[in-house]
Amino acid sequence: MKRLQDVIVRPIQREKATQENEAKNVYAFEVGRDASKLEIRDAIQSLFGVKVTQVRTLVVRGKSKRFGRFYGKRANWKKALVTLNEGESINFYAGA
Repeated sequence: MKRLQDVIVRPIQREKATQENEAKNVYAFEVGRDASKLEIRDAIQSLFGVKVTQVRTLVVRGKSKRFGRFYGKRANWKKALVTLNEGESINFYAGA
């Protein structure tokens, strides 16, 4: 079994993710590239103690960037959009 740190890398808290959170109770997470939807669901439920109703995943392609006179590419990464049950929420700042 994978560790939770291998499945959930970090929450994504950008403007668009916050708007979806407020409107549709959807949270965005960066997850491991080999994590399945079932592993993501189980990790979120065990970490935050909430009931997940839907998990959608997508692979974000890395951008081509220029570093001085050299060209490079950022790494691809996987994003998960997790929908929670009505009335449930995740507070990322509880320990702060």
